[in-house]
Amino acid sequence: MSTAQQVPDILSPEFAADPYPAYRLMRETAPLFWHEATRSWIVSRYEDVERVFKDREGRFTTDNYDWQIAPVHGRTILQMSGREHAVRRALVAPAFRGADLREKFLPVIERNARELIDAFRHTGRAELVADFATRLPVDVIADMLGLDKADHDRFHRWYTSVIAFLGNLSGDPVVAEDGARTREEFAAYMIPIIRERRENPGDDLLSTLCAAEVDGVRMSDEDIKAFCSLLLAAGGETTDKAIAGIFANLLAHPGQLAAVREDRSLIARAFAETLRYTPPVHMIMRQSAVDVPLSGGTIPAGATVTCLIGAANRDENRYRDPDRFDIFRDDLTTSTAFSAAADHLAFALGRHFCVGALLAKAEVEIGVGQLLDAMPGLRPADGFDPVEEGVFTRGPRSLPVRFTPAA
Repeated sequence: MSTAQQVPDILSPEFAADPYPAYRLMRETAPLFWHEATRSWIVSRYEDVERVFKDREGRFTTDNYDWQIAPVHGRTILQMSGREHAVRRALVAPAFRGADLREKFLPVIERNARELIDAFRHTGRAELVADFATRLPVDVIADMLGLDKADHDRFHRWYTSVIAFLGNLSGDPVVAEDGARTREEFAAYMIPIIRERRENPGDDLLSTLCAAEVDGVRMSDEDIKAFCSLLLAAGGETTDKAIAGIFANLLAHPGQLAAVREDRSLIARAFAETLRYTPPVHMIMRQSAVDVPLSGGTIPAGATVTCLIGAANRDENRYRDPDRFDIFRDDLTTSTAFSAAADHLAFALGRHFCVGALLAKAEVEIGVGQLLDAMPGLRPADGFDPVEEGVFTRGPRSLPVRFTPAA
């Protein structure tokens, strides 16, 4: 069994400041090791993380979510398996693809992006994280669900609390208490709205979820509340950091920024490469049901497995020159990057592939496109320093920029 004595601990300030050198050491010298503080096995190579995510034989489960996310979300689709999971996914998935996404939600994304940009398009300056990236996905989700966008600050506080709980690898009791309190507050907010929407349905996603039925099964109030909580946290945090990451990466590579400005079809490539190079989610956990051999040893049955997406997506055995951001690389398939056939790992894979991947793609393509339209001459402002923050999820702290304001 490999050890990781020479690798910075994943809870250390050194790791939080820049995990990528540690990821490289893990892949090379300790592709599988026991991490005592999190009571989990750490997996870092692409082939191993892919194997965990794609498992079709029941060797890896999401039973870990019973303690990892249920305290803040309640029981969600992520914790389900077999027919229960298939039916719940069939209930929610149609809203995030095809005609519903195209006809109902693209106009919502376009309107919200435009309204946010209107606040700064004539000023010649913006802070892309605070002014746009953190706001767009939450506003879109609130609009999709038919909730009051005036509650944005409350939604943002809730999802920040949930993400902090999920990433509470050190077991901070204050973070845990805040997460539990958030679950109670969100339930008190959502359950009355769900019940009202059952009585008076509208043309929104919440009404659709209330009415959805597959094989005689409908979602309970608790099911819907838990899914909305998951949607707000997962959809808000990841899309927020993806949009910020795309601009941080493109601003650091002016030639590629110019290419994307000239050809907007390249936004999807920039998004896919950002998901590989600086993924919003760096860790996803699973639980082993049986003993499973992986690179470097065997994971025992009943163990928590921490899959390091940030490490696997830079595996030199999968990608050429993996520490280079390159939207034109030919070893990342853009056409499948937002489906369960993706060859990056940022959305997971297999039956628990992110149900909101196409929604995220739409938000990014529309948001980035509108920003580029509104910000000719885009350049870093004085003091621009796209420092990434976070361990469980990770993204730029701030992105102050200048541009030529519209006439």
